[in-house]
Amino acid sequence: MKYGYGCLGFLSLLGILGIVTEERTFLAFFGFAVDFQYFFRKTDEMMIEYMNKSAARAFMCGMVLTAMVTLIYAALYGISKALVIGIAWGWSASVLVYALSTAYYGIKESWWSGDD
Repeated sequence: MKYGYGCLGFLSLLGILGIVTEERTFLAFFGFAVDFQYFFRKTDEMMIEYMNKSAARAFMCGMVLTAMVTLIYAALYGISKALVIGIAWGWSASVLVYALSTAYYGIKESWWSGDD
């Protein structure tokens, strides 16, 4: 399980596209580099539980936002790019919710256990 989370760090390689092209929004993918830490962390039941909670929360938020943005964009601007815009917003929200949720649980676990 922890190797799956650690492999998310390879998404940071997409950030290189932000350096070699004019599309600077790809630089945001470098944020995934923090996921490499899961290759080196000790896995316990609490970590698995909060990672699963974070993933479920991110999935639900992403799906709801995808549907809402797609419907609103289709109603206001037409159907041509509505789903693409909705998926982009939903994926972005999923990543944000997942990152914030795992950070919250990680800090909470660190504080509770007394680790530095």
